[in-house]
Amino acid sequence: MKALLDTHTFLWAIAEEGKLSRRAQQIYTGSNDLWLSVASVWEILIKVQAGKLPLPEPSGPYLVKKLAQNRIEVLPITLDHALRTESLPLHHRDPFDRLIIAQSIEEGWPIVTADPWFERYPVDVIW
Repeated sequence: MKALLDTHTFLWAIAEEGKLSRRAQQIYTGSNDLWLSVASVWEILIKVQAGKLPLPEPSGPYLVKKLAQNRIEVLPITLDHALRTESLPLHHRDPFDRLIIAQSIEEGWPIVTADPWFERYPVDVIW
């Protein structure tokens, strides 16, 4: 199964903080094709730069290493993804989350997230 990880899901998984639900942990450790949006990478870098998210190593190399170690692919942002955001209701105001939701819809993949707002959109949420 292909699944798109929300930003916090990826961060919780790589930090081994035990915050993932049992189902999310099964998806993460199973033989699934996991993807992280480039929007999530961008969001992480912004939070690191603003001092809101400390990482144990320099951001870029750390993220690249963690993606490779965990066999997570990076989903680029396409024009179709960006255009899909226009038709989404404004339940969620976070632009990164709206883009991840649009990518899930366009790709037909579920999102692994603890964010309850995602369930207001026509996406399959795994938590």
